[in-house]
Amino acid sequence: MNSRKYNKTYFIVGALFLGIIVLSFILSLFGVGGDPETTSSATKLLAPSSSHIMGTDNLGRDLFARVLSASKYTLFISITGVLVSLTLGTIIGILAGYYGGWIDRVLMLLSNTIMCFPGILLALVAVAVWGPSLFNVIWALGIVFSPSFARVYRTEVIKVKNKEYILNAKILGVSSLRIMAIHIFPNVFTQIIPAVVIGLANMTLFESAMSYLGLGVQPPKASYGKILADAQSYIRVAPWLVIFPAIMLVIYILGLYFISEGIRGDQ
Repeated sequence: MNSRKYNKTYFIVGALFLGIIVLSFILSLFGVGGDPETTSSATKLLAPSSSHIMGTDNLGRDLFARVLSASKYTLFISITGVLVSLTLGTIIGILAGYYGGWIDRVLMLLSNTIMCFPGILLALVAVAVWGPSLFNVIWALGIVFSPSFARVYRTEVIKVKNKEYILNAKILGVSSLRIMAIHIFPNVFTQIIPAVVIGLANMTLFESAMSYLGLGVQPPKASYGKILADAQSYIRVAPWLVIFPAIMLVIYILGLYFISEGIRGDQ
């Protein structure tokens, strides 16, 4: 395995930022802030105060509760979406890199075809066809991001497949499936970790954009993109509706990018 030097400063800052999002997720599980879906005509567009830390929205819903709830869906979609894309990309990339030839050409042609289209547009079309649901968003984003992982895997597999320990395994009669699973995958995966972290950030941005356009997380559930979309008509009279969810989204994205840079270190 290749040695890797970590940048501790980036890593620590990123971990602190992500800690805020994880804390928000934990608080949402315990119902802190109240019910994010409860409306009240008597508490519409209230400014931040001791009773409503982040104020309320146009339907009287507590913004603090909704921001906490949004972190739950953001984490769930970004993590599961990356798992889907990573699984598909791993299979495609390892097969293409290990076997080469026509298998490589066909699989890379499929990946390049997907990458020819703008990712957000392809995801929007897929969800529009399948229907706007949580799991359809995850599958759409998983498919859209899988070629990027496949290309990274393919490159790394090509680098290691002719190394001595792989050739020795072939001479001993070890099956190709076992070589790919036991000998190649663990060595290659360490090189793709920064790409996985960046994938989480990009997945979050795509999900937020889709929710903003109405094809992501569906109401009454909360997501950063949906909260921002609902707030755009009230930005002048209630700027807190935009400020707080935007800050949380920026914190999550920056945290992931800082951690990615920390992992890359001085490679």
